[in-house]
Amino acid sequence: MTSKTRRVFVTGLSTISPVGLDLESTWKGLIEGRSGIGPIEGFDASLFASRIAGEVRGFEADQWMEPRDVKKTDRFIHFALAAARMALDDSGIDLDGTDRERFGVVIGSGIGGLPLLERQHKQYLERGARRISPFLIPGMILNLASGMVSMSFGLRGPNSAVATACATGNQAIGDALRMIQYGDADVVLAGGTEAAVCAMPVGGFSAMKALSTRNDEPERASRPFDRDRDGFVMGEGCGLLLLEAEEHALARGATPYAELAGFGMSADAYHMSAPPPDGNGMVRVMTNALRDAGMAPSEIDYINAHGTSTPTGDVIEARAMRQVFGAHADQLHISSTKSASGHLLGAAGGLESVVACLAVSRDMVPPTLNLETLDPRISGDSGDTDICLAKERFVPGERIAKPVRAVLSNSFGFGGTNATLIFRKAAAR
Repeated sequence: MTSKTRRVFVTGLSTISPVGLDLESTWKGLIEGRSGIGPIEGFDASLFASRIAGEVRGFEADQWMEPRDVKKTDRFIHFALAAARMALDDSGIDLDGTDRERFGVVIGSGIGGLPLLERQHKQYLERGARRISPFLIPGMILNLASGMVSMSFGLRGPNSAVATACATGNQAIGDALRMIQYGDADVVLAGGTEAAVCAMPVGGFSAMKALSTRNDEPERASRPFDRDRDGFVMGEGCGLLLLEAEEHALARGATPYAELAGFGMSADAYHMSAPPPDGNGMVRVMTNALRDAGMAPSEIDYINAHGTSTPTGDVIEARAMRQVFGAHADQLHISSTKSASGHLLGAAGGLESVVACLAVSRDMVPPTLNLETLDPRISGDSGDTDICLAKERFVPGERIAKPVRAVLSNSFGFGGTNATLIFRKAAAR
């Protein structure tokens, strides 16, 4: 079958996030406006300009895998294995009754196993080369999240990993969509995982002056689209979707959360860490996703924005949304759940795709936290009138219950990589 004829449904979801350790606790926290951001506990961050993050607290890896495997592998792999089990359970799929050679895995990570590398480097400096673990490389490389999930559950279909910075999760899900559409698999477990809240990444982003330094008010630090935002807040976690070909899902009586209807990609070809001021790459990626879905802008009810809380990026994304959606932008609801979770980097698209699916299936739009005064460049109060979006469009503070036919979810990464997904109601053809 070709991409023009094969529909793909989302039949299982899972999350591990700073807001909650599973799907329902994460969703409950997001719609209730609870922040998962606090002082960094995983290492001594006292010397860094930014000392806050969205850490996953209370996660016990040995509840999901053998203790000997926990020691050999990095935390981003632990998250992936636990989330894979939860997504499979959530879907109700019978692995013994499924052709595992038609079951793929595409799980990406933006950074991979840096915490494990840091620990091993410390061992090397203190105790010499003989103390470097033989498991260092397989325990930290990006594709071992997908690889370990594949091995753990005997999934012998296409197995891949994506590393496109903050666009990783969305691209992994989009790649999985294509695998099913083009007949390479019938079922794919896809998303992103990240556990990079450690010294070198926090130090590197701090050196770039990309992180918020609102250390005394961590819960108020991530404030997308707000006038007083001062940078993003790092987060960690995992978000996975179980994708199934329509006929496969219906044959086993699955109840889909949503249909994955469209996927778009684009490149800015502009700067290693900043988008072009006109947002051209963002405009093109959203347009490409709409075209792929065969949908008009007016059919989108909610945008889960990339919305990282950086001074430049939020304005450019708002400008791009106005260009793509025109007058319909004044009917949309837009929110950034990074305001509660922080920025999960390579796992952001995975978590936010889960949010998009739940928004569609439960007719609920989660809020943007800490949006007190909309950036005047976005509202038009600064005299720049090319955006002119009202504050209420960004769902400040409280969730909104409303019919949600379709959600567009954006992820934009360093290197100018952009990926957009569209989820809609899984109605019968």
